[in-house]
Amino acid sequence: MKFDELDSKIRVFETAHDYCVLPGIYMVARLDGRSFTRLTKEVHDFESPFDERFRNAMVQAVEHLMNCGFRVTYGYTQSDEISLLLDRNENTFGRKTRKMNSVLAGEASAKFSLLLGGVACFDCRFSQLPTKGDVVDYFRWRSEDAHRNALNAHCYWALRKEGQDAHHANEALMKLSVADKNELLFQRGVNFNDLPSWRKRGIGVVWERHEKEAVNQKTGQPVTTTRRRLKPVFDLPMRDEYSDFVASLIEEGKQVA
Repeated sequence: MKFDELDSKIRVFETAHDYCVLPGIYMVARLDGRSFTRLTKEVHDFESPFDERFRNAMVQAVEHLMNCGFRVTYGYTQSDEISLLLDRNENTFGRKTRKMNSVLAGEASAKFSLLLGGVACFDCRFSQLPTKGDVVDYFRWRSEDAHRNALNAHCYWALRKEGQDAHHANEALMKLSVADKNELLFQRGVNFNDLPSWRKRGIGVVWERHEKEAVNQKTGQPVTTTRRRLKPVFDLPMRDEYSDFVASLIEEGKQVA
């Protein structure tokens, strides 16, 4: 059988289930670390419940993903997950989710492994969101999830450091309301509201414009040019203000495009 015949016969098994996101639909990629509890507690000695070294590595991974060939409007990270809002008109790989998932997961895994000095792995999935409001709600969802997880993590590790094992610490928290968890921390000298925002709400990564001094290659004269660069936001706004923040980024992305 000739190569062209083999190619036509076999390639269909690889591509038969390719799915392409429809034009005009917003795409958000969400990446999660695989077995990161073991990675951060057993393989690497990170401080619990939060470690700035781990935080910084996650931010650098987000920045890498926003510069690896896709047009990304907004990046967000909390805990061991990353969310990326792609430009609404992004057409890389013909908007095939199989290709985008594999490339983004591979890029994140490779970058984080290099930063960590050991193997780390991410998976990736796509949310297809019809409206700007759905995009805003997605990021509100992840922000609220970050807040809930942060409160639980601080309570859990407070109990663990007092000698409770994992089972009893988890069991104790299941019986507590949000107010009870705040009180648990307060009795141990921690006011949850006073903790750094990035622990409670996650971290955003946005594009900002800045002026850069350069030299005109034809005339040799100094000139000022405008460039874009990435900026981490460690103090994200809350609730409705965060919704407005995300909405403004979507509008700005439209203007840039």
